[in-house]
Amino acid sequence: MSGAVENSGRELTIRVLKFDPNSAVSKPHFKEYKLKEAHSMTIFIVLNMIREQYDSDLSFDFVCRAGICGSCGMMINGRPRLACRTLTKDFPDGVITLMPLPAFKLIKDLSVDTGNWFNGMSKRVESWIHAQEKNEEHMSKLEERVEPEVAQEVFELDRCIECGCCIASCGTKLMREDFVGAAGLNRVVRFMLDPHDERNDDDYYELVGDDNGVFGCMSLLACHDVCPKNLPLQSKIAYLRRKMASVN
Repeated sequence: MSGAVENSGRELTIRVLKFDPNSAVSKPHFKEYKLKEAHSMTIFIVLNMIREQYDSDLSFDFVCRAGICGSCGMMINGRPRLACRTLTKDFPDGVITLMPLPAFKLIKDLSVDTGNWFNGMSKRVESWIHAQEKNEEHMSKLEERVEPEVAQEVFELDRCIECGCCIASCGTKLMREDFVGAAGLNRVVRFMLDPHDERNDDDYYELVGDDNGVFGCMSLLACHDVCPKNLPLQSKIAYLRRKMASVN
């Protein structure tokens, strides 16, 4: 990010939105914490320091700490990011505001329920191989050949870590609760490209050929801009729109 500074040892001001929706007395409010910056410090490290030294009640999610699991997605100075991949040195004024991802059910503080949303999305777009031939063949049978370039294209879309950043950045999703979002559209294209899946364009149209699917996308493409894995969401959503628009 432009404007990054190396300034280890400066004082950081971390503003965290705190709220427990399951508490009758809790109200949304920002709480400030002051701490010293260390070299190569990430927001993940900051949150752990706050919870260990200042506020043991602070809630946030993490698993892998390496940008793989997607658990630590949150709003960092108004932009959806992964806490474990965001460096404090990228914020020159040292003031960092943390909020939970919108569009998902709030659990507490910075923790939101992305799991149930992605599970529902997977069922909605029927995120599994549809084929007449059952997978009951003898294990000695060779797998069906897939051209390397096709396999690579499918693998590229399978790199989605379900962090929810694309959903949180989507203007349509924030206005239309049932919108499947970029993650759902990406999932559909993944199976369209997979030669093992025998569904046709009409079948996919039944899943996403409406305003809660691909035609609800306003092409603002914030999803493409914030994806931490740099998935080709822009080109794949355009591809899916063309395919669905040609269905009679």
